[in-house]
Amino acid sequence: MGLHERRQREKESIRANILDAAFSLAKTEGWGALSIRKIADAIEYSAPVVYDYFENKEAILFDISLKGFNLLHKELIKAKDRFETPEEQLTAVVDAYWNFAFKNKEYYQLMFGVGMQCCGKGQMKQEVSSFQDMLYDCTFEIIQKKGSNPESACNSSHALFSAVHGLISIMMMRNGDIPSTMNKTTLDETVSAFIKSL
Repeated sequence: MGLHERRQREKESIRANILDAAFSLAKTEGWGALSIRKIADAIEYSAPVVYDYFENKEAILFDISLKGFNLLHKELIKAKDRFETPEEQLTAVVDAYWNFAFKNKEYYQLMFGVGMQCCGKGQMKQEVSSFQDMLYDCTFEIIQKKGSNPESACNSSHALFSAVHGLISIMMMRNGDIPSTMNKTTLDETVSAFIKSL
């Protein structure tokens, strides 16, 4: 391995260590407590080294949120591909989104600004809207099958997204006084009523 390749590999390793340390700190202390100084201490480098790789804390958060969106996108594709009908696909995609949110709470909070400022406004890639896109596609297909007005697909799918995200946000922010089973039942009933209403 040449000197250039070795240096490149070392840079990639340090960059990955910065992101891993930031995510690990967020899991133990929360996103609000994250700082460049804490990240530097965790990887045993000085703060200027972190700034060599990232302009600021927001740039680190943006990179981590992109990883979260990519993970979510893969889960949604996997869920949708298991079923044939748009009704089954819609239900599976919503369930996959719900499960991702609670299995990956730190990612979800960062990705959607739950209890904190959302990062990366206007800079996100296609994966960011994959959930909304899949909801729209399934909704449109169901509407076409039923012979309803296809122009309502956009507003209807946006309403469903808002309901799902709202339930998740409520549960994350007030998880002590709302039973998780009640929220999942509410989610299932909402999806079922949504499909019937199209």
